[in-house]
Amino acid sequence: MILAIPSPLGVALGIATAVAYGFVAAAGTRLSRQSTQWALGIAWLLHAAVLVHGLIGSEPRFGFAPALSVTAWLVLTVYAVESRMYPQLKVRRALAWLGAAAVLLAILFPGTPLHVTASPWLPLHLALGIASYGLFGAAVVHAWLITRAEKQIRLATAEPQGGVPLLTLERLTFRFVTAGFVLLSATLLAGLLFSEQLYGAAGRVWKWDHKTTFSVLAWLTFAILLTGRARFGWRGRTARRVLYAGSALLLLAYVGSRFVLEVVLARPPV
Repeated sequence: MILAIPSPLGVALGIATAVAYGFVAAAGTRLSRQSTQWALGIAWLLHAAVLVHGLIGSEPRFGFAPALSVTAWLVLTVYAVESRMYPQLKVRRALAWLGAAAVLLAILFPGTPLHVTASPWLPLHLALGIASYGLFGAAVVHAWLITRAEKQIRLATAEPQGGVPLLTLERLTFRFVTAGFVLLSATLLAGLLFSEQLYGAAGRVWKWDHKTTFSVLAWLTFAILLTGRARFGWRGRTARRVLYAGSALLLLAYVGSRFVLEVVLARPPV
């Protein structure tokens, strides 16, 4: 994605953001709910400043770590909205650790500049893809909350998720899956129909590379999940397993392929 530019200001903002997230994660249990929300809100705003700084830089970049950073920020944005409606949700510490790790990764691996032949519309195309990452990431968080709540019910340790009904969590999960599927479909369709306009001469031919293959496999997996939900009433462990499988494939599609190119092979992507 377009964002992390290795400038002194960007690095300083990134470190400040990671420290703010780390404070929330480390001290969350000792702070009141209101204090924790304020601290997490400050970290979220700093994270947004990091992303905006990357967008207005002179040399837009993209890569696996900035993509993870944007995904983490989107998941935190979803949580910020939901926590107003469901204050019982208790995932602040886990999301704070996620945000800190994603920001630090973006500092260490800021990505590579966009190709000179790329279209000005390419950032929008990439943004659609990363937005789908964020929505599926939110779905995975909710699926994990359902798993944890079911375990609490079996052990009779506490009221699951502070009182949020399992059916509500499940409904939210599939809403995020549906929205993510729509954005993923739009991203793949744009890549198929307008690849030359987006990537220049390098995009004249549809390439079945690792990114495309894993993206299509993820799309098929999510399509099967939504069809199974609509036609056969899939829910519970079966639905979560399919969701995790699709999310893993989607993670391998862009983040995984970019990680291999940037870190393992240490060469710019084609």
